[in-house]
Amino acid sequence: MQYEQIKYEIANGILTITMNRPDKLNAFTGQMLSELLDALDRADADDNVRAIIFTGAGRGFCAGADLSAGGNTFNSEHRAGADLGLDGHRDGGGRLTLRLFECLKPVISACNGPAVGVGVTMQLAMDIRLASTEARYGFVFTRRGIVMEACSSWFLPRLVGVQQAQEWVLTGRVFGAEEAHKGRLVRSIHKPDELLPAAQTLAREIADNTSAVSVALNRQMMWKMLGADHPMEAHKVDSKGIYAMGKSADVKEGVTSFLEKRKPVYPMKVSKDMPSYFPWWEERKFK
Repeated sequence: MQYEQIKYEIANGILTITMNRPDKLNAFTGQMLSELLDALDRADADDNVRAIIFTGAGRGFCAGADLSAGGNTFNSEHRAGADLGLDGHRDGGGRLTLRLFECLKPVISACNGPAVGVGVTMQLAMDIRLASTEARYGFVFTRRGIVMEACSSWFLPRLVGVQQAQEWVLTGRVFGAEEAHKGRLVRSIHKPDELLPAAQTLAREIADNTSAVSVALNRQMMWKMLGADHPMEAHKVDSKGIYAMGKSADVKEGVTSFLEKRKPVYPMKVSKDMPSYFPWWEERKFK
């Protein structure tokens, strides 16, 4: 796929995906969604990609849905193509966060400016969120007469707690990086020119020191266990992982390199060496 609304740039194992409609504050469109989904599929299939950074071009991260259709922006019956009705319609932001949820590579958000609506909810499915001092966030759904999207009613309370989530969503107000940090939405705040370097340093730490297969497994273990009803479910998956990886080439290299006091060179690849028990969950269907 040729990308027109995003940039896809790999350097030394780190992929930077930049939403690229700077004149529109990178407002989200159907085309951008298609390009982002393709980019994530491409990244998962590429063993040279060890970590992913999301950011925005210009002064915005993503200003939410493109509102150029006016009052019919969210009206699926007004869009070209067949209307699938109440039970068939799928929220585009949800398709993106579900794809992020299934991603095999760690995802870091470098929020450089305004992030409203889907611009902030997409970040909830990313693993680590960094903010510029220029970042602004807004769960503005109640101020547009719409409801939460992008699976944010699942992600947001788990990240920041129900009380904080309710305050931000029910008021719909836009707030700055300091409040986002205090509310545990973001890990850290950086000067604008230091934001991407900070994200790259974090991505570099992952890429240079860890097993790609181990990272993929551990990422999925933590996300998937957020919905488990008992720690026994974690014990089941932990046990399979310890058994399968305990005899793997990556574990041998990890232990040997530690004992030899040298940098590890992990041989296993996500594209072909995931253990036989993966995935351990049943794929959820939209129905």
